Amino acid sequence: MKMKKVETFASIFGEDHSEVPSEKTDGTTSLRLEDLIPFKNHPFKLYEGDRFKDMVESIKNYGVIVPIVVRKIDDKYEILSGHNRVNAAKEAGLTEIPTVIKEGLTEEEATLIVTETNLMQRSFSELAHSERATVIATRHHAMKSQGVRNDLLDEIETLSKAPDLAQDETCGPLDHKLKTRDKLGEEYGLSPRSITRYIRLNHLNNGLKDLVDEGKIAMRAGVDLSYLSEDNQEMVEAIISEDTFKVDMKKAALIRRYERESKLNWNTAQKIISGDMLKSTGKVKPFKLQPTIISKYFNPNDDKKAIEKTIEKALDFYFSQMKNQSSDIEEGEEMIE
Repeated sequence: MKMKKVETFASIFGEDHSEVPSEKTDGTTSLRLEDLIPFKNHPFKLYEGDRFKDMVESIKNYGVIVPIVVRKIDDKYEILSGHNRVNAAKEAGLTEIPTVIKEGLTEEEATLIVTETNLMQRSFSELAHSERATVIATRHHAMKSQGVRNDLLDEIETLSKAPDLAQDETCGPLDHKLKTRDKLGEEYGLSPRSITRYIRLNHLNNGLKDLVDEGKIAMRAGVDLSYLSEDNQEMVEAIISEDTFKVDMKKAALIRRYERESKLNWNTAQKIISGDMLKSTGKVKPFKLQPTIISKYFNPNDDKKAIEKTIEKALDFYFSQMKNQSSDIEEGEEMIE
């Protein structure tokens, strides 16, 4: 395939962004749009509506300023960074696009380019839950891996024209002074527990991730469902999609329990997801607290309604603490460390 040389990498980004040694930079070439293919299982939502129209108009007026990043796959080039630019360039009537071709990448390194460059072009708060899960899980794996090239992580910033990202020793991508969950929590403004949940969420299949993004599965419920086998995830996805049910934490926890007990099948899953199982098993027979328990914590003159309210708050606090302790052990120690 014929490729023509265009502007150099340094001339596009400027000399002040040339932190990557020149011998590690491929330079920029122009590739035909018809020779490009999307990244397999691309995890990010593509631009649409006004945002896409604005990009098309910008390209019509100024061209594609920041080159896309690709790697060669057989006789095609797989897009690592620039899916929106490619789509907008096609809409703008272009036939070629400036490109940086990366060679010798591992699958991990290719995925890291996909996630990091997308994050640099958008705010983390803009991302859907599934997109956040992909970003965090990929970065977490990279931070714990000894084989990821430091130069590639630095070059990702240059490829995305993001010199404002922290580069010092305490904030570098592979800094190990803090635990990986704590480090990621600082970067993304999340608690270590939330980081752990997003990493777990990345174990959902793509269909269930979409349902989390659509709000049909609560985020915390998605964490529970991520422990299901692939077959059971597909079954749950089919049931939710078929009848447009929603899954909250109670339903997800019950589904997971039934799988552990080898009782989960289509009928039981359907009853849980529809709410029928909870209706039949969720009622507790009324009972009275022993007077000795009441007198232990309350005064004889306390109002009955106030006592009930206090007991309710105490139970809410107790069960939330039990849930958090279980979450820390199961999601933190077992999976992360």
